[in-house]
Amino acid sequence: MHLTIFETPLINTLMRWLSVLVLRLMGWRIEGQAPAVQKYVLIAAPHTSNWDFPVTLMVCFAMRLRVYWMGKASLFPPVFGLVMRWLGGIPVDRSKAGNLVQSTVDAFHRSERLTVIVPPEGTRGKVTHWKTGFYYIAEGSGVPIALGYLDFKKKLAGIGKMFTPTGDINADMEEIKAFYNGITGKNPKQFDAENIQIK
Repeated sequence: MHLTIFETPLINTLMRWLSVLVLRLMGWRIEGQAPAVQKYVLIAAPHTSNWDFPVTLMVCFAMRLRVYWMGKASLFPPVFGLVMRWLGGIPVDRSKAGNLVQSTVDAFHRSERLTVIVPPEGTRGKVTHWKTGFYYIAEGSGVPIALGYLDFKKKLAGIGKMFTPTGDINADMEEIKAFYNGITGKNPKQFDAENIQIK
């Protein structure tokens, strides 16, 4: 994995205080604490707008998380792509989902400390299905899944709980989706946890 802003001490500290200030001015509150474990998959939901990205980054700084996140390859053009990588971005070729899962599992096995954010929706538009890559990454790596959230209605953000995959993906996904019932995205009509299917 490449060096990111989260591993740059002085800038990380400045960004943390700036993030805390901006979130407070915007009326956001953070619940929960950073996970005690060194390695985990962090899912972030709901993902319904362009606002999710900057708010999520600020929450990560405020909670002292050191994260990598996945984004579509088009977000990483020449030059600007270097900035996105410095912010923790990993470009994703969506046509090679299986390879992505295995390469991320391999990265977890190589690392003593690693947190990867994976949005289960895969897009900020209206979705009816959640992608299961995050589940198979966690299961294959033997790491828990941190259930992160942004509730724009209540202006609450944080990590609700840690979930350990059992291998029964259908039962596990039902429990994970149940956690997100009642959490409101920026565009509420684009997210309905109760009726989300998996694929």
